[in-house]
Amino acid sequence: MGNPFAGEVSVSLDGVPHLAKLTLGALAELEAALESGSLVDLISRFEAQQVSTRDVLALVVAGLRGGGWQGTAGDLLRVEIGGGPMGAALIAAQLLTRAFSTPAAR
Repeated sequence: MGNPFAGEVSVSLDGVPHLAKLTLGALAELEAALESGSLVDLISRFEAQQVSTRDVLALVVAGLRGGGWQGTAGDLLRVEIGGGPMGAALIAAQLLTRAFSTPAAR
């Protein structure tokens, strides 16, 4: 299980648990992967509930890579993420929240 005070989120890929975390390097990789806009734009889309599946996938990949996973977005197309699409969206939201809030607010 991920430690929310360390910004970690637990992600199940084909039933195997992985840790995800938006480190500075993962955030830089995420921003480079975004088709348009910045991280602020991405956060705004989440807040307005205008997030795309591409946004969710990019966040999950960045978080997993920040947690040490060596895969790519293409690898996630062939695995079952715990909770399905809604679970992936929740993971993405948790990653953003934990990366940009104080420990007391988590």
